[in-house]
Amino acid sequence: MFDILLSSLGQLFTLHHLLYMVLGVLVGLVVGIIPGLGGIAGMALLLPFLYGMEPSVALGMLMGLVAVIPTGDTFASVLLGIPGSSASQATVIDGFALAKRGQAARALSSAFLASMLGGLIGAAVLTGFILVARPVVLSFSSSELFMLTLLGLSMVAVLSGRDLLKGLAACGLGLLVGTIGMAPATGEFRLNFEIDYLYDGIPLVVIGLGIFALPEIIDLLVKRGAIAGEPARLGKGWRQGIQDVGKNRGLVARCAGIGSLLGTIPGLAGSVVDWMTYGHAVQSAKDKSQFGQGDIRGVIAPESANNACACGAMVPTLLFGVPGSGTAAVFLGGLLLLGLQPGISMIETNLDLTYTIIWSLALANIIGAALCLGLARPVASLTRVPFVILAPLITVLIMFAAFQATRSPGDLLALGAIGLLGVLFKQAGWSRPAFLIGFVLAPGAEAYFYQAVQFQGSAAFMRPGVLIIGAMILAALFLPMFRQLWRKLRSNDTEQSPAAGETPVVGSRPITIGGIDLVIFTALLGMAIYGWFNLADLSLLGGLMPRLALAIMGIACLLEILRSLVRRPIWQHQPLLQQVVWLAGFFVLVGAILALGFITTATLFCLAFLMFIARLKPWATIGMSAGVTVFLVSMAKLLTLTYPSGLVDPLLFG
Repeated sequence: MFDILLSSLGQLFTLHHLLYMVLGVLVGLVVGIIPGLGGIAGMALLLPFLYGMEPSVALGMLMGLVAVIPTGDTFASVLLGIPGSSASQATVIDGFALAKRGQAARALSSAFLASMLGGLIGAAVLTGFILVARPVVLSFSSSELFMLTLLGLSMVAVLSGRDLLKGLAACGLGLLVGTIGMAPATGEFRLNFEIDYLYDGIPLVVIGLGIFALPEIIDLLVKRGAIAGEPARLGKGWRQGIQDVGKNRGLVARCAGIGSLLGTIPGLAGSVVDWMTYGHAVQSAKDKSQFGQGDIRGVIAPESANNACACGAMVPTLLFGVPGSGTAAVFLGGLLLLGLQPGISMIETNLDLTYTIIWSLALANIIGAALCLGLARPVASLTRVPFVILAPLITVLIMFAAFQATRSPGDLLALGAIGLLGVLFKQAGWSRPAFLIGFVLAPGAEAYFYQAVQFQGSAAFMRPGVLIIGAMILAALFLPMFRQLWRKLRSNDTEQSPAAGETPVVGSRPITIGGIDLVIFTALLGMAIYGWFNLADLSLLGGLMPRLALAIMGIACLLEILRSLVRRPIWQHQPLLQQVVWLAGFFVLVGAILALGFITTATLFCLAFLMFIARLKPWATIGMSAGVTVFLVSMAKLLTLTYPSGLVDPLLFG
């Protein structure tokens, strides 16, 4: 064994291996910076170059990309408020809030260092799993996997704060949207309204960009300022971010451990782990008041888990040939191209290559974090640029990334529709993470529940693992309530009666309601009633999950309305007019794309926006618009894309 470890280290530090690993790191950084592109597209970009390569060298390049994408996507999440990938959506919440306060460098440096440490911990966990993971992973049945999805749903209670009922309603809506398409147990189609695009459901990248990216872009355009409220002091923020990681080293270790372990479960990687560790950070914090407004722990926790999760996803991929994530699925294809068969042979005949993969992951995390820290200063300077200049470029990037989901014009229309929902949620203060958690977990929860009932019956939910996870769910739901009640009782014991004329301290803030709240309540209740009757023809198994989602959504809305009637909420002005105008402009842009073509419309859009709204000089306007055109044409050739052609694109671009 010791000889094999030394042999693997020898392969790691050969010149060819290091060069190709650095190449994979650079490609991973570029792919990670482009919002929404993610590891699947980046990995697919490298696969054609694997033919004829030495396996150890090729694996170094692939591992460089796998390790660094969860680090590189932090740039877009923190600086632009756009999830760089589905696994960096939780980072947006506090990372972008810090950037808007002028602390982008602090958020970036803490994120990069936490990512590196998480990746190293993940590599160490992967090393141990290579020997012991087979019985552990095989011991998980569908019932344990179903309970793990419920554990993820229980984080909604933590993330929703005092607006628990609104959070549950948003989660119910996410569950409902996640059930659109074919039922895994019966093959019935649900809630597709005879629209071809909806037969396979709405892709995650469209949901993530629509619910987070578009609302943030529109909000910044309405404010017409720089991304940061004041210029960031990058030097000071850089050091402070590193110190923050040192102060929260326990949180880094816990979240990296969670990411490593859950990454080994196929289908529970990516954004699920991201939100679960973010919820853990909120739940374990003594002071929760700054989460969502720029708490550095909200950056450190998910970033620690991302890279560790990428390592964990390699466990089922290497041991069983079962990809632990979408990126791991493409990596599995790369192994087959190199003539390597995942499974027991990776432990017996190719153990040296297995450890080469592990060491490559660890070293690539170090190299990637160092490069990102070196690039943090110039890239973070974007926070001082007026957002109106960046808006058309980012909008084109978002539409490009969304179009990669199914490469259908329906991706762009769905992006606008989810963007409308995101704008309403943002303006009314509803929990967008709760919606996303519901959407992400719906397919897995449904599939695992059906499998557990089909193969194990009622005994599925009496297994020891199920009971342990169930206890964790109860702890996640009720411990915060007991802790808050205990603090309230202690404060009541120490408080004295208020003097005459003084106002007594109220334990909870008054609830508010506004016009958008009323619109959302009306829409959700109407949707619940219509959906219930629309699902009447489905079988029991086919309609179980969407009916559960409708019940959660409807009951939560009714309880929130009842609470408002009892407590007499304060009316709150919730502006929407300017946001609707910008959103209408987005739909006009989509219509122009379908009529003229994607490349032509994107170029003309950037020209018009930069010249008449951003009021840039002509040479800058022409240069940036030409750059957009070159980027789209190059990506079309590299990724073999076929954009919506319209009437003009075929004439200009063949």
